[in-house]
Amino acid sequence: MSYQRVLDGLRDFYAGVAPTGTALELFHDVAATVPAYQAFLAEHGVDPAAVRTADDLAAVPLLTKENYLRRYPLPQRCRHGDLAAAADTVAVSSGSSGQPTVWPRSVLDELAVARRFEDALRNSFQAHERTTLVVVCFALGSWVGGMYTAAACRHVAAKGYPVTVATPGNSVDEILRVVTELAPHYEQVVLAGYPPFVKNVVDEGLRRGVDWPRHSIRMLLAGEVFSEQWRDLVGRRAGMLRPDFDSVSLYGTADAGVLGNETPLSVRIRRFLAAEPALAREVFGDSRLPTLVQYDPATRYFETHKGTLLFTGDGGVPLVRYHIADEGGLIAHDDLVAFCRSHGFDPGTGATHPFVFVFGRSLFTVSYFGANIYPENVTVALEREDVAAWVTGKFVLRVVSDADEERHLSLVVELAPDAVAPPSAAAALAEAVRAELLRLNSEFANYVPAVYQLPRVEIRPTGDPDWFPPGAKHRYTRPS
Repeated sequence: MSYQRVLDGLRDFYAGVAPTGTALELFHDVAATVPAYQAFLAEHGVDPAAVRTADDLAAVPLLTKENYLRRYPLPQRCRHGDLAAAADTVAVSSGSSGQPTVWPRSVLDELAVARRFEDALRNSFQAHERTTLVVVCFALGSWVGGMYTAAACRHVAAKGYPVTVATPGNSVDEILRVVTELAPHYEQVVLAGYPPFVKNVVDEGLRRGVDWPRHSIRMLLAGEVFSEQWRDLVGRRAGMLRPDFDSVSLYGTADAGVLGNETPLSVRIRRFLAAEPALAREVFGDSRLPTLVQYDPATRYFETHKGTLLFTGDGGVPLVRYHIADEGGLIAHDDLVAFCRSHGFDPGTGATHPFVFVFGRSLFTVSYFGANIYPENVTVALEREDVAAWVTGKFVLRVVSDADEERHLSLVVELAPDAVAPPSAAAALAEAVRAELLRLNSEFANYVPAVYQLPRVEIRPTGDPDWFPPGAKHRYTRPS
């Protein structure tokens, strides 16, 4: 990466200059400079010169992990085939095989993400006016969440915000030590982490006598869809009084960092729709309540494909029409605000960026403490010799909440025909699944606290109509 390009990016960020550019411009740049994408287009018979309009771009083949990331060597997916020039660091995400996908990162990538953090810190938390301690509760190391959050928040601090970043990682003891020692010196404290883990921190702090309301707690959350009931419950325990301002959910992926963020406007709209299920279904096309965020089209260009999302965005590995398989959709700002007003609710004013709503990859994975858990990770446990004899191999993986809004990994397994489960079968299977997840899934091993790693297993008879109806196409995961 050229020194001048980095300087220009830093200058624009610190000067508050908004990014410019279009997805079409990025397409032509990538087509001219990235060897893997040149080969991909040639294989699909696409002449870059013929792609002149947004409609032309919409006809360009989608990128996926299978047809692009796993087919071309990492350096070839970088500009000019130069990995060293594309990256001053790397992040990893765990795939279904447990083998990490490596994502090159540069300072410029961090700046694009830092803009989303700045939006949350400024417009939700007023961190430009209040001394703020940001406590990073994500796992540290190569995994994307912790290091990226720390870097982005430090960029915001360097811009002149009275922000200090502490990085205890996902150690509850260390987080509470940092809060106890440093929080009294700041006007507010931001806990940044995965929703269920942040709840664990709050609950454990209460047990240890931490006076959360005294510290003006705010929450910067990512990785999981949570309910408005969860927001209210944890907000009460932490002493947060303004639900539309005091917590912000970020929509991000290891592939491209943060793609969008909740705003006070999006939270108010989501809370309205949470109380009106019929209207929510009309807006989102589903009975589930998704995460609702706003995004900047100048840095991330979204499209939809068969009810799922794809995006175009720059990075160490630039991605054009990349299919991330998250279920969701797009809504124009004016359309959603007008819909709310037409049903008697005025959400007020706020950011005018478009909205993206995200259910997550419920057909393929479940998200638990920010870790993507794949059916393939569970299958291997059911294929062990001491298990395979009495199960069919079918199962349903979910994340469920108990009455106290604690999240747990749930596994419902189908008993083989005429088989009898051995004594303590559920407990033994839970241990086997945990062992395989720890072995195969680095996100699970590093994100999920040990006390939450053991799944709750239920064994159901063959053909159970609620879980394993005969003749129906089986789905190995279900939404929470």
